[in-house]
Amino acid sequence: MRNAPCNLSNTFIPLRPTLLDAQKAHAVLLKSGIPIEESDVVHRYCDCSAFQYARKLFDERFDWDVVSATAIIGAFARRGRHRDSFSILSRLLFLGIRPNQFTFGATLHSSAAVGDLNIGKQLHAFATKLGLHSDVFVGSSLVDHYAKLGTIKESQFAFEDIYEPNVVSYTALISGYLKIDRFHEAIQLFYEMPMRNVISWNAIIGGCSQVGLSEESVNLFMAMCREGFRPNQSTFPCVITAAANIASLGMGRSFHASAIKYLGQLDVFVVNSLISFYAKCGCLHDSILAFERLEDRNIVSWNAVICSCAQNGRGEEALEFYKRMQRSGLKPNSVTLLVVLFGCSHAGLVDDGYACFRIAKVEQPDILRAEHYACVVDLLARSRRFGEAERFLRELPFEPGIGFWKALLGGGQIHSNKDLAKTVANRILVLDPKDISSYVLLSNLYSAAGNWQSVSVIRREMKEKGMKRTPGCSWIEIRNKGYVWWTNVLFGTMSSETTPEAVDLFFSNAKVDPSSTYKFSPLNIKPYAGKMLVFAKDASYVRMVFLLVKGASNALDAFVHK
Repeated sequence: MRNAPCNLSNTFIPLRPTLLDAQKAHAVLLKSGIPIEESDVVHRYCDCSAFQYARKLFDERFDWDVVSATAIIGAFARRGRHRDSFSILSRLLFLGIRPNQFTFGATLHSSAAVGDLNIGKQLHAFATKLGLHSDVFVGSSLVDHYAKLGTIKESQFAFEDIYEPNVVSYTALISGYLKIDRFHEAIQLFYEMPMRNVISWNAIIGGCSQVGLSEESVNLFMAMCREGFRPNQSTFPCVITAAANIASLGMGRSFHASAIKYLGQLDVFVVNSLISFYAKCGCLHDSILAFERLEDRNIVSWNAVICSCAQNGRGEEALEFYKRMQRSGLKPNSVTLLVVLFGCSHAGLVDDGYACFRIAKVEQPDILRAEHYACVVDLLARSRRFGEAERFLRELPFEPGIGFWKALLGGGQIHSNKDLAKTVANRILVLDPKDISSYVLLSNLYSAAGNWQSVSVIRREMKEKGMKRTPGCSWIEIRNKGYVWWTNVLFGTMSSETTPEAVDLFFSNAKVDPSSTYKFSPLNIKPYAGKMLVFAKDASYVRMVFLLVKGASNALDAFVHK
């Protein structure tokens, strides 16, 4: 009786084989004369990245069946050898083997991975010729392929051709809508789904969070829990990020508690999102605590905690975490260096930041981007080393863009170097006449100097060009209730006791002079239609008044987010 083919993965092969392991086991089986499952041998060689051996074994045989060949195509595709997947499919057709729905699924995955729309269309046409385009597996793969390449119309057509679309088909099309910011269609399609699973919930929650629909993302998470679906490790990073975007400390903490309840041990992705969340909410202690409790840290974890310190004005701590990361054996990437330079710039650690840049330039020149050079300009300009900043700009290995001049401009504004600021602002306007920030800065400079005629000229020019400044906004959370307002004005109904004199008293007790820090426009409170209008260029003063209006006398009652 003929022995069944031996499966190589069950003989002599460790879980993570090396090339030598695979060769030894293969040689032993060949010498023993035991029949071997050739497709499994190819898989084992793929596992240890010996793709040349795997491909050689495949090419030497001519009696492959569609199941074995499809498995090999999938093995190459999963390991990023997408061109090999295409050539194996071509050989399959040359041998007269008819591909099945799983063959198309594997090759469409490769087509999307390399971003080749033409190959995808050829596969689509071939599947249609074989009558497989309406198969749910092939159809879902086509929807996903077109969606990943941003061709949403083709994705819709492929979806409509599916005989009975399933949750995978719907989720692929929803992801396609979210990819091109058509979130209303995505949400509508999501609610039209006849059935949903955790993956589809994660797709819509994560998609809304990524495009800034944070409140919708949170509402969807609540709906997911109400419908009895159990959130997983992929759900919480999305919804915690949404809570960070709307600066809701109470909500984020509840998600943190829910993650512990549902997951027990939090993985690195959830903890990374918590590090960033607490930092954005100004809770640096909690951010660092989440990082320190994490055992399996990756480069994203280190970047998150360094960024947390930098964002909260703790440049020295950011630098210390940067050094700790290097001592742990991890090398910084471009994001790491950028946040360290940012932290040093805002903390006045000029020499430390410049040293980090010079070391990276020598040891890791491949991670340097234009943003790093711009950050060095900002670093020097913020410390009043304008001569060095201009010399650094002249010695750049490439032509500096507008971002570099804006960095120099920011330093000139901070230190009231009006001549430099005007020169650089005018240079930016030559490079980009539609740059609103330069017009605004010039207007502020002239208003600070009392040159109202020049202010009027600039504002008239902006109006003639149809240029409008996008106002900034601030959030505040008082007793678990969120408030939002835009810069420059706040409408708030004040009690009879809250008079301008009371506000002045509030500031004097807080030892804050509303006109001293921000020179361009002091705090101004005026009565209007039974309300008080609060004007201020600096949102921090508006927040103080808002706290006074809402009666949040205890600092613990309120959380402020800029």
